[in-house]
Amino acid sequence: MTGFAEVADVADLADVAEVRRGTRRRNALVVGTAVAVALAVGLATLSLGAAGVTPDRVLAVLLGGGDRLDRFVVLELRMPRIVAALLVGVAFALAGAVFQSTLRNPLASPDILGISAGASLGAVWAILVLGAGGVVVAGYAFGGGLAVAVVIWFAAWRQGLHGVRFVLVGVGMAYLCGSTVSWLLARSDVREAQAALHWTVGSVADVRGDELVVLAVGVALCALALAVATRALGPLALGDDHALALGVRADAARVVLLLVAVALVALATSVAGPVAFVALIAPAVARRLVGGGGAAVAAAAAIGAVLTLGADVIGQFAIPGFSAPLGIVTGVIGAPYLLWLLARTERTRA
Repeated sequence: MTGFAEVADVADLADVAEVRRGTRRRNALVVGTAVAVALAVGLATLSLGAAGVTPDRVLAVLLGGGDRLDRFVVLELRMPRIVAALLVGVAFALAGAVFQSTLRNPLASPDILGISAGASLGAVWAILVLGAGGVVVAGYAFGGGLAVAVVIWFAAWRQGLHGVRFVLVGVGMAYLCGSTVSWLLARSDVREAQAALHWTVGSVADVRGDELVVLAVGVALCALALAVATRALGPLALGDDHALALGVRADAARVVLLLVAVALVALATSVAGPVAFVALIAPAVARRLVGGGGAAVAAAAAIGAVLTLGADVIGQFAIPGFSAPLGIVTGVIGAPYLLWLLARTERTRA
């Protein structure tokens, strides 16, 4: 009997190993495909626009040649916007994957939880009340997102962080911050309100220079921190008791992961505004494509980059003579998905 049990255990371990290899292969395939799509869309976008630059001239510029005008259009005007869209997508998608996996809730998204709204409130307050601009506005946006996250954290803490309570408190904070932003816009001068609208919608049109450098460095550092800490995501997704049995200190791991996720959201929102639904959609699509029940963090980041870049291109060129900000397009894409997710959740509970 002992021999049969040992054979069964070996067979089970072989099955688990095969499932893991299959998951890794699917993850690599999804990431590789998404990266290829992002590169293709980015290269194609460099040729689009009023100042027509043909693909061969774009290639010449990327290889270090081309005339001065082509280099200015490609490298100074178009390339920063493409890079910003990719980085913002990666930041929001990574944050969404961490939130959803750590809190074990598919609705746990930074824009739904109010963290993006807090960053918007910080930026709008700096513009309309303090009369600030530039880097100061980005700093207030970063601080606003972090402040809202701290408030949600303490309000939701009851001898540990409860995922459902965290989401409910976050939804309340989102409404509070949104109402405050609306009040600030309503009482301000029309020209001042126009300058602040960027921070209520989300756009990468003007992200360049130092802001782009800060965004790139910040996203890289947060991604590196997540790469070290993501080993705890799998156990946390099983629940605190199982995580503890696997040697993971649930509360400490959750604190570290959520702090990095909040930093990603605040960083992206501080330069691009609240880009809606990317953090909600990208991780869900990644989990479905990769399978295996994991967080699929790398796949989520790649899909988030494709989603934001594609949405920005659609906003610029889908309707001739009309340009829509990135946040408007992602909102149009994300709202039906949110309704479908809510309806699916209700059917599952029924």
